[in-house]
Amino acid sequence: MTIKIQCPAKINLTLKVTGKRPDGFHNIESIMQTISLYDYLTINAQPHEKFEINLSGNNTEIPYNEKNLVYKAAMLFIEHTNLSPHKVDIYIDKHIPVSAGLAGGSTDAAGTLFGLNKIFNEPLSKKELHNLCAKLGSDLNFCLEGGRQMTTGRGEILKPQKFEEFTVSLIKPKTLGISAKEAYTKFSEKLKNNFKSEFGKREDFANDLEWALIDDYNELKTIKKLYPESVMSGSGSSYFSVTEEFTPIENYWIANSLKTTEKGICALN
Repeated sequence: MTIKIQCPAKINLTLKVTGKRPDGFHNIESIMQTISLYDYLTINAQPHEKFEINLSGNNTEIPYNEKNLVYKAAMLFIEHTNLSPHKVDIYIDKHIPVSAGLAGGSTDAAGTLFGLNKIFNEPLSKKELHNLCAKLGSDLNFCLEGGRQMTTGRGEILKPQKFEEFTVSLIKPKTLGISAKEAYTKFSEKLKNNFKSEFGKREDFANDLEWALIDDYNELKTIKKLYPESVMSGSGSSYFSVTEEFTPIENYWIANSLKTTEKGICALN
């Protein structure tokens, strides 16, 4: 059986770090919103003599092996279901930039869990899917549901918010990717040292991680100086604007005229 899954990107309309947890992660309060920028997964499962997972795709920046969060999601699904052996082929049609703070990897992993659950006639409940999402990362639970949500904990605790439709523009330095680990490490260091950004105090930023990162990267400074109202999404390096479109800049990826969306992961067939 083959299924095609649509996996939306997200932006963080706000992101406040509220403290460090015993498990090493940080607690956050963040209003997340899905937008009309999507990756697409084509998942095929056929009976086989043993379980086999094969990944492929159209993007050269991501691994197509066990390091990919999609592979980890497929393995986790298999481990938590009593299925007969199958060969699972997953093609990742990637449109969401990598290491951009847009949840590209998380939404694909959540889409894998959702898609496999559909293919195998839903052996897992919605609650069980959310439990698996929480095991894999902080943004998967939100991507699964979509819309606008207040997220707390690591980001896995969701509280639906009133949906508002508006237009979103995105910009990202093509050669700069920032990991969540780097972002939160720098946040902790700068908080301890009472850091003062040239762009303002921590409370002046909608996103605490932007405050922690912007002074370290000329590419981010360029965006902020050109578009002072723009806000970094997640751990970066993408910025979004809801007030104006971005004009082309050399070595920057741009997407204008995106829309906020009410739903998260969904099947297209």
